[in-house]
Amino acid sequence: MATVAEAAAAAPEPLGRLDQTLLIFAGLMEGGKEDEETVRELGELTRLLNDDVEVTKKGETSVTTVIDSDCVDTILCYLDMRQPDVVRAHAALCTSAYLKAAGEDGGKKLAEFFHDRVRRGTYDDYIVAFCVAATIFPIVPDLTSELFLSEGFLASLGPLMRRKWKSRKVETACLEMLNAACMNSACREAVRKYCTEWLEEIVEQDPDDAVKSMHTVDPDMHLQEGSISMRRHSLQVQNLAAVVLAKLRAVPSTAATAGPESRIQPATTSIEDLSKRFTRMLLDEDEIEHVQPSIEGLAYASLQPKVKESLSKDSETLKRLVKALDEAPPRSPMIYGALSIFANLTRYRPIETDEEKRIRQLKAYANAAGKLQQVDPLNEDEHVTERCKRVFEAGLTPVLIKQSKSGSAASLALIISIIHALSTPPPLRGQLAQQGAVRLLIAAWTALPETENGPKRAAAQALARILISTNPALVFGGTRPIPQSAAIRPLASILTPDPTADRRDLLPTFESLMALTNLASTDDDTRKSIIRTAWDDVEEQLFNPNSRVCTAAVELVCNLVQDPEQTLALFGDGSPKAKNRVKVIVALADAEDPKTRSAAGGALASLTGFDEVVRAVVGLERGVEVVLGLCRDEREDLRHRGAVVVRNMVFSEGEVGRLARGKLVEGGAVEALMECAKGSKRREVVEVVVQAAEGLMGEGGK
Repeated sequence: MATVAEAAAAAPEPLGRLDQTLLIFAGLMEGGKEDEETVRELGELTRLLNDDVEVTKKGETSVTTVIDSDCVDTILCYLDMRQPDVVRAHAALCTSAYLKAAGEDGGKKLAEFFHDRVRRGTYDDYIVAFCVAATIFPIVPDLTSELFLSEGFLASLGPLMRRKWKSRKVETACLEMLNAACMNSACREAVRKYCTEWLEEIVEQDPDDAVKSMHTVDPDMHLQEGSISMRRHSLQVQNLAAVVLAKLRAVPSTAATAGPESRIQPATTSIEDLSKRFTRMLLDEDEIEHVQPSIEGLAYASLQPKVKESLSKDSETLKRLVKALDEAPPRSPMIYGALSIFANLTRYRPIETDEEKRIRQLKAYANAAGKLQQVDPLNEDEHVTERCKRVFEAGLTPVLIKQSKSGSAASLALIISIIHALSTPPPLRGQLAQQGAVRLLIAAWTALPETENGPKRAAAQALARILISTNPALVFGGTRPIPQSAAIRPLASILTPDPTADRRDLLPTFESLMALTNLASTDDDTRKSIIRTAWDDVEEQLFNPNSRVCTAAVELVCNLVQDPEQTLALFGDGSPKAKNRVKVIVALADAEDPKTRSAAGGALASLTGFDEVVRAVVGLERGVEVVLGLCRDEREDLRHRGAVVVRNMVFSEGEVGRLARGKLVEGGAVEALMECAKGSKRREVVEVVVQAAEGLMGEGGK
């Protein structure tokens, strides 16, 4: 029996990377294997190619040196639509890895393959060439666009698609290639120029008439769907052609001027017609394979205002879309397509300043050669709000929550966009909270990286809107409670305007302050968490020139100072910072805006319960004057706040109390209180005034 050492010595040396590559290609070229084995070999090759970039940096020979044109042909042929989906998926990954590793030489071999197959011109060659082009468009768009736009190629597709005998697979592969090409603006313009006419012919063909004419010529003809004996385009081909047309119709042409050669015939199939076709396809329960193209087509058609409006009013179609989204496999194109439709239906126009509106109108006027273009009325907020309500009523929210747990980053961004839009109408906010939107938004904000600034801010703003309009006890209660503190960091993240935005949008800031104010009304732990997380940004908003933002900030402070411990730390420790904060609140109590005065007066009513704050108010040049000004205000709520502040100051103890009472009497507090009492009808206001007056004139004034 051989020893272990002898066995090891006799064992063959492991194959090098180049030999491994050749061995894998030998297996892939054999054919007749089980799909699992082919997938495994493609996976091994992909791994070698992915490692190749780093390995070659160390001086080793690239495995691409042994990959010749025949090897490339082998990989690319596995992208054929007639291959199983799992094989095609792994072949796509392998192709991507090869093109990255091979660089310029890989692009050259790919171009040779494509041109050679198209030049041969057989049905099989066309199918493979078109399938390869459709697959690699997202992988190497620049290279594929160059192949696609090569002279004479697009012009040759018309005669191919108009052949007397049809091949469904050739036509399907061709249309899938055009569909992928429309992602590129230059390719889309070329498709618009060379292919629009025959695409419309395919879409408008009446299959029944075609069949009748065939039987008139040869009554004994036996039709086989997909074979080259067909003289009509299949329904699947028609649907794909409709999707391509929808992309051409939905995205405006970028061509500056149309010359004699680029002039396009007027469209005979409108985007509305295409939308109706996609809707019929979607509702046809007997044709499940039509769901994906119908959703893709509607994703583009729903960019148009008329389509948005009609689609949103079709409750049956909306529910079918929700069902399709619910049943779609994780991370599938169907999920992104369905989410895109709902995002289009619910998207509000960006808020514009007067200056931005004027500039937009001037640009539209110039682009329209003297015709002033107005915003489509169907894109106005009132129409979008109604569409949001209809989409919500279709039962979308629970499905969004389900898909958010396993979706891609792109899908999650769309889900956030939809929830953000649905949270705009106040009546929907409570229902969104009930259905779990708060948990979704907090989880999404936490999961998204900092690089996804737009979706993160949208999630935080939607969260703010919901928390403004709902009772925190209801939102954060239940059998699976969410801690209130989990909402604070997202809300704090939008207290300051977006530094990456072109203009300063204060709406997120305002809504965040309002939501934090609502949370701060609950308990001391939440107030401590807000101060610990967001105080610096909250304090900054006290100086905001926008009166609504400033008022919201003061209202938040008013709720935060209900916690004695935090009040003493921020306003009552006698430090220069604390005195300056008191000075700011007193100044805001004298603001021109009555809501700001009211919020600041409410904050002072809480703050003056502490002696150091009273000392700071009395020490200000106009401190007592501002307080008494609240007592004289024409609004009873403000008079009430002023009377409470005076009472607190009057009944302060020790030296601070004596100093406060003296300053108040000197400032005319007795007269101000009498004036306050005469103008007040509410019992609680009069009672506070009486207590303050008695304190000044009786025992409290000694």
